[in-house]
Amino acid sequence: PNSPDPLHKEPGVPSTDVVRPPVTCSLPVSVEPVLFLSMFSLALQAPLSTQYLWDRISEDLGYNGSKRSECGNSSAPPDPLQKEVETLTAHWNLYISLGGFSVGLLVVPLLGSWSDLAGRRRVLILPNLGLALQTIVYLVVMYLKLPVVYFLVGRLLSGLSGDFNAVLAGCFAYVADISDRRSRTFRVAILEACLGLSGMLASIIGGQWRRAQGYINPFWLVLATNLVSALYAFLFVRESVVPDPSAKLLTTRHHKAVWHLYSSGGSSSEAGGQFHRCKLWLYTLCFFLVVTVHFGSRELYVLYELSSPLCWGPDFIGYGSAAHHLGYLSSLAGIKIMQRCMEDSWVALVGLASNIVGLVVFSVANSTQLMFTGYGLCLLFMTSTPVLRSKLSKLVEPSEQGALFASVACVESLCYLVGSGVFNSLYPATLHFMKGFPFLFAAIILFIPAGIIG
Repeated sequence: PNSPDPLHKEPGVPSTDVVRPPVTCSLPVSVEPVLFLSMFSLALQAPLSTQYLWDRISEDLGYNGSKRSECGNSSAPPDPLQKEVETLTAHWNLYISLGGFSVGLLVVPLLGSWSDLAGRRRVLILPNLGLALQTIVYLVVMYLKLPVVYFLVGRLLSGLSGDFNAVLAGCFAYVADISDRRSRTFRVAILEACLGLSGMLASIIGGQWRRAQGYINPFWLVLATNLVSALYAFLFVRESVVPDPSAKLLTTRHHKAVWHLYSSGGSSSEAGGQFHRCKLWLYTLCFFLVVTVHFGSRELYVLYELSSPLCWGPDFIGYGSAAHHLGYLSSLAGIKIMQRCMEDSWVALVGLASNIVGLVVFSVANSTQLMFTGYGLCLLFMTSTPVLRSKLSKLVEPSEQGALFASVACVESLCYLVGSGVFNSLYPATLHFMKGFPFLFAAIILFIPAGIIG
């Protein structure tokens, strides 16, 4: 009874009484490879899934995508059949995203808060196995040419295991466990850069591979990558908290821990009072709006590029997705440079300005050159989210990091849900008067977090 709580430890000092992995890794990395591999599989399959839906729906409706006389001619009237294919593809993207992330919205905070007691490694392994199961379902659909509704079944299975958001929650909570307050923003930015680097490589490989060999072989790589990520977490990742063998997964305690954090402001709110809790809510609101714009607009890039007047093929779609993910790496360099002369809040504002300008260009892009100009202007768009994650982490005690990142993961799941719902519904609804209106709408939304941070 007089022994100290193993979860109450100084940040940056991992506990000595932890579960050691079967294999010891001497390299100065922790969970970065787990996030890199998981993001690689996600970035490889996401554009291919949208293109597969496009091709299957085009085949069912009898639309021949090769007859595109309107490509490159923005003044030509849109093909009614192409518009129907666009609308159905956007709607199926919406249904699949809503199904997976609505389940994940309940599961992710459960797993994240449970990791405070049971350890982080389990939360890194389980979601990767769920993502592998989803890929198996997708492969069966492609081999047997089953209806695309079975894609929704795969997403639901992945959502039940926490989906990619649970991997994010586990990785960021792990970094918060082993880093101090001064280095935390940059350590978080390194994880964000892992997202960008893996996404960039997967995008280049996916576009070329799909053009050469179709859809099935790339999805076998997706399956292998998820399994390797789970295996790495099991073999090499050292536990950062002391696991409690009696910790239960299916209990309301985990959701209550998340609710207590935001209703009372956590243990550290005693010093700051009401203002501390307001900062927690305001930074969470900023994070919600920024990530909703990121995910909502990202789902439309492939659809926007596939249709007229751009009519990109798989290779250009891969290059565009790679240019988008390059922003993660350039944002990491930007954070490192700007932190020498700016406070973190100013770094976030620079990132939001970069994102706003790029989205405005996307909204009027009618040529390949203009589209890539938009990608270039967005090179610092990811400097805001590491700053917001770090600021949220610094508002709570070390013993509350798991509950915090569980709530952040819950918010991120909600961002997927809202972003998919709003932007996949807005895109077909505004095709008749302005094809790029959703990007303009996204740019306007970003003025809200910019105002709050400013």
